[in-house]
Parts: sequence; structure tokens; C-alpha cells
Amino acid sequence: MNSYIPRCVDATMERLLKIFGAVLIQGPKWCGKTTTARRMAASALSLTDPQGGFAALRTAELDPSQAIAGETPRLIDEWQEAPSLWDAVRYECDVRGVPGQFILTGSATPRDDAAPMHSGVGRIARVRMDTMTLAELGVSTSAVSLGALLRGKAEVFGSGKIGGLADVADLVCRGGWPQTAGMSTADAMEVAIAYVDGVCESDVSRIDGVRRDPDKVRAVLKSLARNESTLASAKVVEDDTKDGVSKSSTARYLDVLRRINVVDDVPAWHPALRSPVRLRESSKRHLADSSLAVALLGADPASLANDPKTLGLLFESLVLHDLKVYASVNDAKLFHYRDANDLEVDGIVQARDGSWVAVEVKLGATQVPDAVKNLLRLERVMALHGDRMPTAKCVVVGYGTPAHVTSEGVAVIPVDTLGA
Repeated sequence: MNSYIPRCVDATMERLLKIFGAVLIQGPKWCGKTTTARRMAASALSLTDPQGGFAALRTAELDPSQAIAGETPRLIDEWQEAPSLWDAVRYECDVRGVPGQFILTGSATPRDDAAPMHSGVGRIARVRMDTMTLAELGVSTSAVSLGALLRGKAEVFGSGKIGGLADVADLVCRGGWPQTAGMSTADAMEVAIAYVDGVCESDVSRIDGVRRDPDKVRAVLKSLARNESTLASAKVVEDDTKDGVSKSSTARYLDVLRRINVVDDVPAWHPALRSPVRLRESSKRHLADSSLAVALLGADPASLANDPKTLGLLFESLVLHDLKVYASVNDAKLFHYRDANDLEVDGIVQARDGSWVAVEVKLGATQVPDAVKNLLRLERVMALHGDRMPTAKCVVVGYGTPAHVTSEGVAVIPVDTLGA
């Protein structure tokens, strides 16, 4: 049996279980939610267990109070299969009045007409879980801490082991699926291909029972892959589908893909509530894992190594994926920046206290000077409008340089030295 690989979400889960009656772990299928939850649970109910003709699911639908009875914390795995359980858990949290009673996992959001009566505010905390980061996979040394960067106290040191485009392409193709740890890259890629097939053939229809054309779903997903790490609008996605998916269908498919956590766009950043900076509102397109884009594009490490432009966009996706997870550990969120003058910065990590870090992502060291200029330009814009200055300015690179701070005060960080 494989040993458990510690996850960034572990400490957050442990802390929230001491505060709230229940904690919901939500995220894409196969990212490790159930494995993490089972380590913290004293008893469990799996609604996807086929034993007894899906007896657990039938019990949950007929008698929710019986389904949630058991030693605490009680795990309810894939709770959305029986949405009435949410209100039962919320009610029981009120009755018991003590924290740490339930852990729920969910890989999809129920449709609106099956949504719970109560939001669960104050009783059920929500935690996002994603596929594994380079730090979780053991690829990154975590020598440079995002948390320390947010506090303005980071030590920037360490050398990465990634040697060039081929190594970066390999990481992008493998992705972060827990079950692929230890697999060859070729085998790991098969997992992503199977994931895409499952989404197109089944998952998008199971969420609400509406049958959707797998070919059209795949066309939308392929467009998202081609537009990975860009600000492509829904209209661009619609126009990009060669199968002629209508505007209304594209919007519905995008909504469903968000509900099953396959699409995970990065929202636009607003530097301050009353900032006069004129901003663009579009979200940046992202799939839940870089390997999904690779699978949809029909790419492999060799083809990506020969296509630096596409590899650069997918590498940015990988870095922003990891930054989002590291940000969550530090009670922060990930955004992107683009203003009316077309100044664009790949990532902005902002903590609850308002401190923030600006991040540019570049494949190799030769691109660092341009990234530094962009970050300094952003800093000047913030200063001009009286906004808060960043605690750190960073360029995350794939290869070609050790971690260091430039003469302009910009931290250059190999991706395999970055951690929470």
C-alpha cells in the first residue's frame, strides 16, 4: 500500500476542524480529497460505494439522519450525490454545538434546483483542494517561501535541478495527479487522457442528468486548452470550436465544467476598493491541471520542447496552479492583473491583510530582464495612484539560473525552489 504524501491542505483542515462543526473539501476528481479526508475521519460513508446496490446512497436519500450517524469526525464522501445530506449535517452541527463533527468531500456542485436549503455559513467551512504541487510531489525544495515573500521576509536562495525545455515539458505533461506519483511520464499522461474522456462521456451529464454531446464538450475543452493562460472570452471559445458549438451551448458547457471543477479560471485583481486604476475584468483561462491541456492538445514532451510558445503558456498554468495552492496555505488568494493600458502581470497573490506579491512567469533566465521591467512598471503605476506597494516582486523561472535578487530588488526564483 502506498504511503500517504502530505498535502498543503492538511494543516488547514486540522485547524478548521477545531473551529467549525463541519469542513467541506471540494475540488476536481482524483486530486486526493478522499484519501486526505479518511486520514482525519473516525468513520466514513461513501455515496459512490456500489456495495449492496449502492445501499449507502439509498440510505442517505431515504433517511439522512441515519446516514450521518457515526463516530466523529464522520466523513461523507461525495455528498452531492445526495444533496439533502448538506442540510442534515448543518442541522446536526447546530444540535451538537461542538466542532469537528463532519468532513464532506465533493467533486461537483449540485444543480440549482437540488441546492441545499441553507448555505451552511458558520457551520460548514469550505476548503479547496487541487492536484499536487511540485513541492508536494517532492520536485521543489521549497527553499523560497511564498508566505515569507508576503511578509517581506523571504530568503531567496537555492538552485533548481530543471535543466532545460525538455525537463519543463516533462513536468507539464505529468501534471499533479496523486495516482501518477512514481509512474513514467508516458503512463502519467494516460491518466490525464482518461480523465478528459470521463469528463466528456459521463461527468458533464451526470451532474444534472442532462445528456450533452461528448464531441461538443470536447470541442469546448480543446478550445480552453488552446487558450490556456490567456484572457480569451467566451466568444473566443465559441468561435474557436470547429464543431460549431452555439453561444448558449458554450456558456452552459463552461458552467458545467466549472461545477465539476475542471475549469478553474484566475480572476482579475483589484488593488484597492477605491483605487483609480482602470482595470480589465476578464478572468484568465485555466484548466484544473496542466496535463489536461496537454491531453486535449495531443501534445507530448518532445512536441512541447519544440514549441516554446505553447510550452510557455502551459508552464505558466503549472506555476499559477502551484501559487494558488501555496497562497491558500497563507490565507491568501491568487489573481492576475491587466489594466486599460495593457500592462499585464501573470500573478498577484494577495493576503487577507492586504499585503501582496507580484509574479511574472518565464520559461528561462534569458526572459528575466523583460519580466523585471514589467514588474517595475506595475510598481510605478501603484505608486502613481497611491496604492499599497508589493511586499515582493518575483520572476518564477523554469530553468537557467539559481535563485537570487536582482539589483532592482526583484526575486528570481526557479520553480523547483518555490514552496508555501
